[in-house]
Amino acid sequence: MYNDEQNLYHYTYRRDGSETGEQSAGARPTVDEQLHAYQTGPQRPVQEMKPVKKNHLGLKITALALCCALIGGAVGGGTVWAVSRGGGEKTSVNVSSRPATQVSINTVDGKTEMTDAEVYAANVNSVVSINVTGTSGTNFFGQPVQTASAGSGFVLTEDGYIVTNYHVVENADTVKVTMYNGDEYEAKYIGGDEDYDIAVIKVEATGLQAVTLGNSTALNVGDHVLAIGNPLGELTFSMSGGMVSSVNRAINVDGTPFNMIQTDTSINPGNSGGPLLNSCGEVVGIVSAKYSSYASETVEGLGFAIPINDVRSMIEDIITNGYVSNKPYLGITPMSMTAQMAAQYRYDVDSGVFVCSTEEGSAAEKAGLKLGDVILKVDDTEIATYEDLVAAKKQYSAGDSATLTIYRAGETIEVDIVWGAAPADQTASGGSQEQTQDNSQSGGNYYTDPYDLFDYFFGNQYR
Repeated sequence: MYNDEQNLYHYTYRRDGSETGEQSAGARPTVDEQLHAYQTGPQRPVQEMKPVKKNHLGLKITALALCCALIGGAVGGGTVWAVSRGGGEKTSVNVSSRPATQVSINTVDGKTEMTDAEVYAANVNSVVSINVTGTSGTNFFGQPVQTASAGSGFVLTEDGYIVTNYHVVENADTVKVTMYNGDEYEAKYIGGDEDYDIAVIKVEATGLQAVTLGNSTALNVGDHVLAIGNPLGELTFSMSGGMVSSVNRAINVDGTPFNMIQTDTSINPGNSGGPLLNSCGEVVGIVSAKYSSYASETVEGLGFAIPINDVRSMIEDIITNGYVSNKPYLGITPMSMTAQMAAQYRYDVDSGVFVCSTEEGSAAEKAGLKLGDVILKVDDTEIATYEDLVAAKKQYSAGDSATLTIYRAGETIEVDIVWGAAPADQTASGGSQEQTQDNSQSGGNYYTDPYDLFDYFFGNQYR
């Protein structure tokens, strides 16, 4: 606090402002007395206060830097917004003025590589969304249970033939197809094959944009591929990209062996039946399956597509005949050989395909196959299980020749065969390639119980 008779601006540390000694004991001067003493007393020199000179150089540098930034942003194709903040301060936001990239809609010629955006533009009008309704059994009250599912497909011909997976339209009551432009059609089931998971449906339309089929055998591991489809049945006409992880990958889907293209392209439920495209915009595969888990492990990036070369002729066959007329057929009732069977029958082999019966007039009977034979090889392909035999047959068509290596009565021999054609009633319904039920009506010998087979082939001498 300031309190002094000679100088009003003297500081004391006392809280009440009083001073010690005589001065504090005397009467406090009045205001007039203090003013008179100040006017008549000794005067201190008055210090002249000069205005502070502003640093204009710093402002000039700041302005110059801002101008350079503005000019640089304009040259780079951007603009600057000035934004005021509290206290009068300003800041800037850079906004690009680059025009949108123009995507060309190219014609797929199999020679010109395209960007991903160009591949999408060239094919999205050929991809369709498929919604299926059906029935599956009955409920507690005996009423049919309505089901609904979704998938994808692609337009193969301008007059409305569409390719998809067999499992997408299997047992469907109604099939509705939606095009990219929003047009909807009721589709008719033409035919399909469960063993190859392919199907053909048709809509009544003309002038549709069809895809161009490529060469799946030309794919290499590492090639870039794209998938367009209907993931989750809701995210229609989505595209995902990746690369070929493996070619000729043998996998088993619900007990059926398939030769597949493996890819890390994102594939989800609803993508089934859609096209897998190469960088030239050609269809090289039909998206079919995805592993989301294996045993107890969660996996990622394991998608699979059916090579288009494996099924091209079958698709054409379905369009022409309603089923795969050139599907190879052996005409046996098969059973995978096991170590238990080998011990029971005293065989020297514990793997392969055991021949339970042969059909009258079939390729197997004509080649001389007999009950009790075990198929070990088809040409150079090793056969350990029935699934191996199914996979091996997919490399042939009806009328093709092959050499079977079989085990018979303790010896290994070779038998030449000519593949027969699968019966129309089986292929039209998507049934199994070989008989798996009693075929005694065709004149073949059929047994399902291993002990019945044992008795037939060896008698009771070892029982």
